Amino acid sequence: MEIKLAKTAGFCFGVKRAVDAVYKQLEKEKDGHTPIYTYGPIIHNEEVIKDMEKRGVSVLKNPEELEELTEGIVIIRSHGVSEAICEKLNKRGLTVVDATCPFVKKIHSIVKEESQKGRHIVIIGNPEHPEVEGIRGWAGEYATVIQNAQEAENFIPGPGKKVCIVAQTTFNYNKFQDIVEIILKKGYDVSVLNTICSATKERQAEAQSIAEEVDAMIVIGDKHSSNTQKLFEICQKACKDTYYIQTLDDLDLNQLGSVETVGITAGASTPNNIIEEVQNNVRIIF
Repeated sequence: MEIKLAKTAGFCFGVKRAVDAVYKQLEKEKDGHTPIYTYGPIIHNEEVIKDMEKRGVSVLKNPEELEELTEGIVIIRSHGVSEAICEKLNKRGLTVVDATCPFVKKIHSIVKEESQKGRHIVIIGNPEHPEVEGIRGWAGEYATVIQNAQEAENFIPGPGKKVCIVAQTTFNYNKFQDIVEIILKKGYDVSVLNTICSATKERQAEAQSIAEEVDAMIVIGDKHSSNTQKLFEICQKACKDTYYIQTLDDLDLNQLGSVETVGITAGASTPNNIIEEVQNNVRIIF
């Protein structure tokens, strides 16, 4: 069996930066006297979060839990948070480590500035994703999240408002283009800023290319990972035998028994050790 492993599989720059920030704080606070928290899971990967929790890191799930803190270090997740949460953190007098991905941070600045100029902000992405929730929290009163063509068709900006369009960094690039085209046809004064991360586009393009060439495709990543979900959608269209797994335990190797070529890719929050474990086991068995 031939195995084709995507060169772009695994941690992206922003995720690695955030994970390193947590372990750096753990190293600095070896005495355990200063509690360490992350606001939300630092990344979307259960295995990584479990390891951090074993080492004493606690995850704050909502603003109420934040309000109860009187001391400690709070690390802002890679997905970023709203302006309101940032203000709460500063008011609590806590030590704050901002591990927001710089590409996401840039979107925060864009939407705040464009909102202050009077533009209606359109965020193309999943409204329930923490990155989008965070961006929405910097975008002012007139902000709309759109994730599909029907919502784009129904979109009407605020009275007399010009429009500024941005995207969730991990959104599907082709879908983004389709949604933008629908809004542009409405004839509004629209400024389009493609804020999809270049690493995301490269990862999606490589995954599609590999999926088109193999008999089966394995996509590794957490079930809550937006970018991994997009990879799965893209690969499944190109290769009907595409499998979405979190770890090796989720993979039924019997399903690969009759195939000659297997492709492997992984989301931006997937550690290398999990990718290597899947690759090595597929190689050994076949």
